[in-house]
Amino acid sequence: MRKLIFGAVAAMAIASGGFASGTALASEGGVDFPQENWSFKGIFGKFDRPALRRGAQVYLEVCSNCHSLSLLSYRNLEQIGFSKAEVKKIAAGFDVQDGPNDEGDMYTRPARPSDKFVAPFANEKAARAANNGAFPPDLSVIVKARKGGVDYIHALLTGFRDPPADFKLKDGMQYNLYFPGHQIGMPPPLDADSVEYADGTKATLEQESRDVTTFLAWAAEPELEARKRLGIKVMIYLFVLTSMLYVLKKRIWKRVCLDGSDQENPPA
Repeated sequence: MRKLIFGAVAAMAIASGGFASGTALASEGGVDFPQENWSFKGIFGKFDRPALRRGAQVYLEVCSNCHSLSLLSYRNLEQIGFSKAEVKKIAAGFDVQDGPNDEGDMYTRPARPSDKFVAPFANEKAARAANNGAFPPDLSVIVKARKGGVDYIHALLTGFRDPPADFKLKDGMQYNLYFPGHQIGMPPPLDADSVEYADGTKATLEQESRDVTTFLAWAAEPELEARKRLGIKVMIYLFVLTSMLYVLKKRIWKRVCLDGSDQENPPA
């Protein structure tokens, strides 16, 4: 029974993200990148709330200029510690098209907390025209869509370098140590002091990258913590149920064995 319980717990750990290790992983193009320690990894892992708020700030001030986050509404930010007033203020900084009005015309209004995150471009063609032909992907589930997940995203954001002398870089491309082929159309989105954190944290490139990656991990799985709590409760329930069934089985078979022995050796 002990092996059964351990195996179930191990399976749950793998399903929720696995155990952290210091080994290197390979990106889609076979490039090795470091595996980081994240607060939300493992069975009992949780999102770092201050990091989530800082990551949301990085996204809103930097990443949202090119990348959409179409699966989230502004009110979802309340789940990571923003107040209703803060969410309302953030949403009001973006305009959305609404309508038609009583005259049958479409109109523009400030976004509301119930609105989805406003996309930076009206359509794909407009996005490509503004980005030298490249189409900035939606970031709603980017962490789950890329092999390596958070480790790859963090490595990519911090992997911009000057190309080696013998490397031929195409026009309009940037050299990135961890991107497959090392050529990426996106210029370095982050730099030291790209934002001024509201909580006073020093905005280094490493810090900004970790924070926005944490935020994107939450955006991809906002229910992650609830799912882990439910998984732990289920495991406790199964442990108690298994123990009860084991005790019940012992008692039933003990009675059967005693009844059998009485029949084989009746009293004189």
